[in-house]
Order: sequence, then structure tokens, then C-alpha cells
Amino acid sequence: MAIVPTPVRGAVAKAERVVSLDYGLASTMLALGVTPTAVVALRNWDEWVVEPRMPAGVIDLGTTAEINLEVLTSIEPSLILSTPFLAALDEKLSEFAPIMTFTIYAEGGDALDRSYAETLRLGATLGRSDEAKALLAGADAFFERLRERLYRLSAPPVAVINFLDQRHARIYGGPGLYGGTMRRIGLRNGWTGQASYWGFETIGLEQLASLDEETHLIAVEPLIPRDVLSRLQESALWTGLPFAQKHRVSTIPGVLMFGMVQEAMRFGALVVDTLEAAHR
Repeated sequence: MAIVPTPVRGAVAKAERVVSLDYGLASTMLALGVTPTAVVALRNWDEWVVEPRMPAGVIDLGTTAEINLEVLTSIEPSLILSTPFLAALDEKLSEFAPIMTFTIYAEGGDALDRSYAETLRLGATLGRSDEAKALLAGADAFFERLRERLYRLSAPPVAVINFLDQRHARIYGGPGLYGGTMRRIGLRNGWTGQASYWGFETIGLEQLASLDEETHLIAVEPLIPRDVLSRLQESALWTGLPFAQKHRVSTIPGVLMFGMVQEAMRFGALVVDTLEAAHR
């Protein structure tokens, strides 16, 4: 069973030797001015999170499927941050330090709303409540500015995808972070189909034919394969889709789709910047 520490002054409140098993929690720690001692899968951070950059000296714990227990022992962590998705690790890891579980992605809630609530909880745990409140106030103001820019733009509906191969993609919506960010800034999602609580549905590219004719398609990197868009120019299906015919296809750099508030802000900014550039 996970041990949930009370957020009081002391070792945990001073944020000493805190380990994160989740990228979004690690990113939020950085936003609160706290550098994690160690993070899982750190070698893939720059590919999937991109920003913020992880400071030098943070230790890579290996993957969640194979955490380096020798390294964890040497760190002597004061706290391990986790999520319900990793609950199977609780029994083993609770031998090393208290575990605090944060719920962002689960049934019955919006990922962005939960990110706000869990940011406050993380701030209290790390003794950074004021910083957490300031982060969220800044996020509110930031999202409002994006909303105003979209209003002036009279933005079209947008569909956001990750290519899985030349015939399949993840498309984003529902209660996930991308979908929640689009709602927060007043951007209509061109995809009205289903999406899991993770915020996406896996589709065949032929299902993009159901999108509103005015939809602008945005593909989030990395593109798989890298030349997928040029290859699709040879596809009668793809070239017959309204967004392809009207050249309403853009790409944006990778943004952690399972992140928290910082990632929502970055995603929103990239989308609005892209729409403004496309409609000049």
C-alpha cells in the first residue's frame, strides 16, 4: 500500500531527494523551483517533453518497467512521486521512501482541471504553496491571452493528431490535456468522436473524412515515419481530404500529451502561433 505523507515542514517540505516516476510531475516540480533528484526514463525526456529542459545532474532511474533499485538505494529518497497508472510498483518502492500518488488521468474528470488541483497539492507537499498558486494564476492569464488572440483570428476548428504510421494516427480530444486546453482557450475541436481519459482515440486516416470541411489539421512531432506527410501526397485518400486540398495542414514540435499545466500552456501557445501564421 502506498504511504501518503502529510505535507508538513521538514525533509519533504524542503524538497530534498524527491524522485519522480512521472514526467508531468517532474516538469511541475521544475516550475515550482524544485529540481528532482531522479526521474524515470530521463534519456527520453528531450524527445517527449522537450521543454522545460532538465537540469544537469538529475539521475536517470531507468524505465518504469525496470527501475534501477541500486541507484534508488544510493539516492536515499525522501519522497517518491507517482500516479495510479504505476500503482503496481507501490509495494516494492515503498520500502525505499514514502510514495505520494497524484491523479491526473483517470475516469470521470478533465486532465487540465485535475492538473490544477494536483499542482496545488504538490506545492503544499514541497513547501512551495505560494509558487504553485502563482504558477496557476499565471496560467489563467496566459490562457486568457490565447483566447483573445483566437477571437481576433476567427479561428477554424482544429484537429490534433500524432501519426502512428502511414495509415493510422492518434487523434486528441475528450477529457485529455490537449482537448482540455482547446476548450480552455475557446478553440473548437474538429474531432467530435470518442476519446479515452488519456485524451485520444486511435483511428485510420480514412476517419479524418468526418472532420468539418474548414478544419485545420495539426500534427504533433515526432512524425512517424519522418517523411509521412510527403508520402501521403501520393495517397488519393489523403489528397482528397478538405484540409489537404486547402493546404490546412501544419506540424508543431512535440508536447507531452500526458503532462500537466506547463505542457498545456506550451501546447496552447504552439497551436495559436501556428494558426496565426497560417492565416496571415
